Amino acid sequence: MKSVLKIFHWILILWLLIAVLRFELVIDYLVLSVDYLALLFDDAGYASSILSFKLFDAFLSIILFLTVLPLSILGKRRINFFNRNLSFSFAFLVALCFIFLFAPVISNENPDFSKNLSVTKLLPPFSSVKQLELKFDDKNSLSDKKTFKQKVDEIIKPSFNENIIFADSIKLSGSVTYYQKNSIHQIPVNVLLDKSLSPVVKNKFFLLGTDEFGRDMFVRIIYGTRISLTVGIGSVVLSFVIGILFGFIAGYRGGLPDIMLNRFTEIFLAFPVIFLVVLILALFGSSIFSVMIVLGISGWMSLFKIVKSEVLSIRQKDFFSAAELIGLNKKQLLMKEILPVIIIPVLVNLVFLFSNVILAEAALSYLGLGTGSSYPSWGSMISSGQEYINKAWWMIAFPGLGLILTLFSINSAGKIVSKTFNPGIKD
Repeated sequence: MKSVLKIFHWILILWLLIAVLRFELVIDYLVLSVDYLALLFDDAGYASSILSFKLFDAFLSIILFLTVLPLSILGKRRINFFNRNLSFSFAFLVALCFIFLFAPVISNENPDFSKNLSVTKLLPPFSSVKQLELKFDDKNSLSDKKTFKQKVDEIIKPSFNENIIFADSIKLSGSVTYYQKNSIHQIPVNVLLDKSLSPVVKNKFFLLGTDEFGRDMFVRIIYGTRISLTVGIGSVVLSFVIGILFGFIAGYRGGLPDIMLNRFTEIFLAFPVIFLVVLILALFGSSIFSVMIVLGISGWMSLFKIVKSEVLSIRQKDFFSAAELIGLNKKQLLMKEILPVIIIPVLVNLVFLFSNVILAEAALSYLGLGTGSSYPSWGSMISSGQEYINKAWWMIAFPGLGLILTLFSINSAGKIVSKTFNPGIKD
């Protein structure tokens, strides 16, 4: 039985789910955005100095979150994709896009936050611990600029916060007594963050458990998804540019350029990619951009062959000869005459290349040659989890499951796209 749900309905469900579950955070981001605009008009220099990537990311995410729904409603009327029946592959890919775009809205926790390892280390899924929050400095005694900076730290969580304490259990009396494994600590009640004259004691819930450093696996998988998709998109774009340009030059010019580019392509196909990876990462270090470059310049060969063969065929067509006769330059010939004709096979190739790049990035991170320790990555999470596989299976299971489902969904979507534009292809 075919699904009655459309892709647009799934987008609406996800949007409403985030809006309901993260309503307070959405409001906090909106208030923070308004305050930042006021600060920008009041003191542009100071506002620019405190604008970090995380703050910009939060602003951009909340803007996109508020605009995605009206854009989807508009797209439903004009783009057939939104009216397609929902399949598992498209549902999962749309969910990945939501995570990629709205990660700060889904979770404002820092993926590298680690505190009180005796309490938070290697907690299984659906675990919870007690959380105490100490007071910040009195806002009344701070300037407006420092108050705003403090508000940023309260909403956009840093990688370390000395005002947070995790405990196994808490006892409130004249003072606060909290227990951490075999140790007992006491602090005055008046140093705690209070609400309605009562100390704030929260339950910190870990949906997917924690790793060996007490970091939230759910948050790390969310931001690991962003890393994988960012590397995948960047690498595919680089491969697309190289493959299109080289393929057009080889197919259109022929002769010596064709021979040289074919030999160059064969060298890349014959040369072990691992040596190229080690060379580039040795020169530029382990970073997102280095991995993008490595995977981008090692994945364009199949696209080159597709574009070259298509250009050789198009050159014999009357419309292409007419375009040459009226004086179109090479850039115009490529953009107006060739790309519209070859876009379907190129698009299908890019979809499958995208899944290969994500798998390659995970493999590089697993080997320690990926995006480095500054960013969470599915591959690095699997690598660190293998040491604890007997007592912390979730450290491998959840990032591994995310990687498998992502690859399955992309390849399945690629087959659907291929069948859509090539009806003769059989299951």
